[in-house]
Amino acid sequence: MASFGRIVGRLLGFSIPVALGLVSIVYSDTLKKPPIATEKKRSATPVRVITLEPTPLIPRVVGHGTVGPAREWRAVARIEGDVLQTAPDLAAGTIVSADALLLRIDDTDLRLSLAQINAQLAASDIKDETLIASLEIASADLTLMQADLTRQEQLVEQGVATRASVEAARHQELAARAKVTEIDNQRRLAKAERDVLATQKASVERGLGFVELRAPYDMRITEVSASEGQYVARGQTLLSAEGIDAIEIAAQFPMGRIGPLLRLAGGGATVMDLKARVRLTAPGHDIVWKGQVVRVGDQIDARTQSATVVVRVDDPVRQAAAGARPPLRRNMFVEVLLMAPQTMALTVPTEAVRDGTALVVSAENTLEKRKVSVDFTAGNLAVVGKGLAPGDQLVITSPTVAVPGMRVKPIEDAARKAALQAEAMGKPAPSGTKPGSGQGQGKGKGKGKSQEAEE
Repeated sequence: MASFGRIVGRLLGFSIPVALGLVSIVYSDTLKKPPIATEKKRSATPVRVITLEPTPLIPRVVGHGTVGPAREWRAVARIEGDVLQTAPDLAAGTIVSADALLLRIDDTDLRLSLAQINAQLAASDIKDETLIASLEIASADLTLMQADLTRQEQLVEQGVATRASVEAARHQELAARAKVTEIDNQRRLAKAERDVLATQKASVERGLGFVELRAPYDMRITEVSASEGQYVARGQTLLSAEGIDAIEIAAQFPMGRIGPLLRLAGGGATVMDLKARVRLTAPGHDIVWKGQVVRVGDQIDARTQSATVVVRVDDPVRQAAAGARPPLRRNMFVEVLLMAPQTMALTVPTEAVRDGTALVVSAENTLEKRKVSVDFTAGNLAVVGKGLAPGDQLVITSPTVAVPGMRVKPIEDAARKAALQAEAMGKPAPSGTKPGSGQGQGKGKGKGKSQEAEE
């Protein structure tokens, strides 16, 4: 038994190493391979992009202001008296046509004064006729006295007359001369009096022209201070009104915004060369009026640090349409857009440029950071001056972790690009897009229709 156990032990001691050797030979190729990797390669991060290209742009800047009349009129009484008549519809808010009779003041006192002056002028005319006749007689008498004086002087020289007769003739000639001078002075004084009466008559006749108060142009009554039967004094305000042919808006624009707009306009353009639009936001749509820049304020508002540009809109009442387009009225708060001529520019969403940098997708589909300079911003878009070029894929929605060089998967956002192009032309965004969101809305509706594109 002991011998049998020793034999078995030797066999086992020999077979185990051999078995292990055979196993190592069989699996030698497998053992040469490295261990299976436990980490997976990171996938590319999807990002929304728009491929840049020059697009039509109407550069513009937005300001705000309140509506006011271009012309205001205050009727002041030029004569005194009772108000005899007023227009039947004379009240605040009434629109009256040019030359319409507004009120009439009693002119009895003026006509009495005129009659008195005319009577005085008639008496002056009679007096003048009398003086003319007296002057003719005095002049004839003076002629006779001068002839007698000459004759007496000749007689003295001949020794026929005495010196006393000459002195008597000279005295009579002087008296006749004095009479002519007196009558002539009376005529001059009478003429001066007639001139005074003529001036008084002209003043009264001019006052009669102020008896009737008529509208100087088409206007809207804003206040009535006189009524029928009321006594009014000279200089008293009777009513106030405003013209309806045009309105003006003194709009405030932030400093530094108009300068870049003029540079985009080029050609040495000034503020007076810019187009103007007045916009009022209404439910579901915007209402737009064509305007014209008429003047620029000479001061900067100390509180808001803004400049004033006055824009005029003609015929606001005639442009009104019931239920669709209200008339521009005093104190309405509106937007004013100043626009340069259309140009081609590289426009991008403002949210895509942060702190002067933007992200683009390189040819290797990796993130690349660019330094970007912006020449002009308006609303949700920015005009790029340097740093980007046509064909660049601009990232408009940055990933949570944006590391230059990381692999990304660009997804073209055609809806955002279309919305950006529409905004560049001042048109409403296409249906299904939301400016500034970087993505479509699916079933959502676009912004309400604006009349600005039609204007």
